[in-house]
Amino acid sequence: MGGFRVVEDRPTPKAVYNARIYALAIVCSFGALTFGYDGAFVGTTIARKSFQDDHGLTEMSPDHKRQTISNLTSVYLSGAFFGALFAWPAMETVGRRFPLQVAAVVFNVGAILMFASNTSLAMQYAGRVITGLAVGAFTAVIPTFISELSPPAIRGQLTGFFEVMYQAGALVGFWINFGINTHMDVSSTKSWKIPMAVQLIPGGLLGIGTFFLKESPAFLLRKGRDEEALAILTWIRKLPSDDRYIQEEVGMVRAVMREEATLGGGKDNGGIMGYLRGAFSEIIHVKSVRHRIIITFFMFLFQNFSGADVALYTGIYGLIKAVGSFIFFLFIVDRSGRRKPWLISAAACTLCLIYLGVFVKIAHPTEGVPLSPSSKAGANAAIFFIMLYSLFWSFGGNGLPWIVSSEIFPIRLRSLTGSFAAMCQWLASFASTMAALDLQQKLKWGLFIFFAGCCAATFVFTYFWIPDTKGIPIECMDLLFSGPSRHMQFRQKKVFPPDGIPPHRDTGLNTLSYASLQKHHTEVSEKESKAGTEIA
Repeated sequence: MGGFRVVEDRPTPKAVYNARIYALAIVCSFGALTFGYDGAFVGTTIARKSFQDDHGLTEMSPDHKRQTISNLTSVYLSGAFFGALFAWPAMETVGRRFPLQVAAVVFNVGAILMFASNTSLAMQYAGRVITGLAVGAFTAVIPTFISELSPPAIRGQLTGFFEVMYQAGALVGFWINFGINTHMDVSSTKSWKIPMAVQLIPGGLLGIGTFFLKESPAFLLRKGRDEEALAILTWIRKLPSDDRYIQEEVGMVRAVMREEATLGGGKDNGGIMGYLRGAFSEIIHVKSVRHRIIITFFMFLFQNFSGADVALYTGIYGLIKAVGSFIFFLFIVDRSGRRKPWLISAAACTLCLIYLGVFVKIAHPTEGVPLSPSSKAGANAAIFFIMLYSLFWSFGGNGLPWIVSSEIFPIRLRSLTGSFAAMCQWLASFASTMAALDLQQKLKWGLFIFFAGCCAATFVFTYFWIPDTKGIPIECMDLLFSGPSRHMQFRQKKVFPPDGIPPHRDTGLNTLSYASLQKHHTEVSEKESKAGTEIA
């Protein structure tokens, strides 16, 4: 779709690709630093003897201690799930910026409670729940917010900052504990207080940064605040309000809103509950929306059951994953698209995991037991395949679900679907975390084969169900998903010929062009019907 190049949906002034839009994306993505840092630092920190001594865990029975540690993890995940849930009414009523400001304050309160808990396990629980609520809200708001601010040609890169910051946070979380274990007395209280306090750095940066953010113009237009939306859009794009590019962007949003009002019969009326009834009615009855809901759920399910958490939070493997993510999301994602990298990633990860499973089955590696010469060679190959897996996973399920889920839904549903995507992530994360130990004990070497099967299922699912969204404006996503779901791999070029990109303004895309795209789509659908709905 457009080859290995960044594709513009229409001729775009160079001023649009300015430092302001990058600064906005980076500031928003500070929230992902908190997300990545927590996933990497907390396990090692709460397992440290000083933390357990101070909070009374060493005096507990083994089962009670194990349950307490598990609870400290699960209350955070539960908090994140509900934080994502509570984010949607705020996003729908007051926008994207204010919920992010509130969540930043909430996060810092939770981090302070964790740091100041001293010997109080109750304060630690409270801090975990509160930070979880905030991080859940971050994951609901930030990808949606960035995608709405972004020009289509660099939307993947800008939304990808969310994953880049996540990986940066994960690296800091791992290496700060490595440094403490290496250079500090791990029996001292400060050995667990320092990593707890570091949470306040990204939380503080986000809190300060939110005062410099601009509200989403798409949200403002939808709420009838046209003058405010136009002022913000011209500031972000660094273009005058009468520039053709600005008029086209505003015109597309308005055209989509008119079309939605015609089709939806005023579903936004009736406040939050009226909106919710209309949204659920649309999800149930509109096939293209239902298709996107299913895609979002399975993307995050496969992401969390791909086997990454088994090895990739540690040492060099996590570093390889992070570097791969930095390179892909900063420089490649808007050239390669979303679909092909995910297919390559899923296929390669499947093969790597199969080798690891076969090796463990044959060699029976056991800690403290020397390996035979042939098994040593196999072990070296296993290390290579783990590194290879780390690299390939970095540009597949690692971050693409956040990008795809943030850009495929219509304007009228984006508050709700942003929260839904984050809830899927946290639900799948909770399920995989709770199931991991049992699966490892029961399946042993078969655990790698199980994850390989999940990666293979990801390949099949991506091939048949996920079209590429590279270069396509969010306002055109309804057209992209309006055909038969079983033919999604062909939809781009059928809906937007000749190369899968919506037509340039010189060939019909202008302020009122959404209707012409609808007309073109109707003609395509009629041809498909005459051909038995088969898309070749």
